[in-house]
Amino acid sequence: MDNLFNRIIAREVPARIIYEDDQVLAFHDVAPQAPVHFLVIPKKNIATLNDLQEEDKALAGHLLFTAQRLAKALGCEDGFRVVANCNEKGGQTINHLHLHVPGQRQMTWPPG
Repeated sequence: MDNLFNRIIAREVPARIIYEDDQVLAFHDVAPQAPVHFLVIPKKNIATLNDLQEEDKALAGHLLFTAQRLAKALGCEDGFRVVANCNEKGGQTINHLHLHVPGQRQMTWPPG
């Protein structure tokens, strides 16, 4: 599966990386929607949230835990949002599972 996020993982495309381990990569969004806005992606090729399998439960938890830990480290203790767009109608534009984590501003509801 070739996509922008796999090219970022392979360091073929530059990104402002803020965290990496053997399972996930986190980097600042290129078009931030909040003072803090980063993405957390699995290194495993998973196209959408719908494509998670039973074997991916620990990875899914690790994605969320990483998002929480980084949000706190980047000064979002007062609140942040975690968004996983799924498929075209859900707003997903890159077919690689990813979490958006915006923070340091008041979030509104509904998001749009």
